[in-house]
Amino acid sequence: MKTMEKIESFKVNHILLERGVYVSRRDYGDGGEVIATTFDLRMKRPNREPVINQAELHTMEHLGATFLRNHEKYREQTIYFGPMGCRTGFYLILKGELSSRDVLPIVTEMFEFMAGYEGEIPGADAYSCGNYLDQNLPMAKYEAERYLNETLRDIRDGQLTYPV
Repeated sequence: MKTMEKIESFKVNHILLERGVYVSRRDYGDGGEVIATTFDLRMKRPNREPVINQAELHTMEHLGATFLRNHEKYREQTIYFGPMGCRTGFYLILKGELSSRDVLPIVTEMFEFMAGYEGEIPGADAYSCGNYLDQNLPMAKYEAERYLNETLRDIRDGQLTYPV
C-alpha cells in the first residue's frame, strides 16, 4: 500500500492546543487566489477536557448552520459548518481569504444565537434529518454559553494561531 501523506489538521500539536478560533487551511483557485478559508472553532482542549456529547453537538450543528444560512451578510459566504469527528469543536468554511480576527464577530454572534435559542430545533424532524431524535437543546445552550464566556468574549492572541 502506498504511504499517504499526513493531512494538515493532523500536523497541529493537539497537546498544546487551547480553546480558540484558528485558521485551519486555505484553499486556492487556479489563479493562486484564496477561494475559501477553513476555521477550527475549538471549544474543548483536546485530550484534556471531556468532549461534547453527540446530542448537543448535533443540536449546535443544526442551530449554527441555520443561523449562518439565514445571516444577511454570511449566507452567501458560508460553504460549510459542521462538527469535528473528535467532538472538540466545529469547522466553519467561508468563501475568501479571512483571518481569525475577521471572523470573531460572526462566530461570537452565532454562539450568542445558540446560547439564547428557544423553540423548536430547526430541521429536527424525520423529514429533514437522518437522526432527528438525537438532540439536546439545554446542553447545546450550555456548551455555547461556556465557549462564549471562556473563549470568545476575552480571546487572546495565542487562541487565534495554532501552537507550534
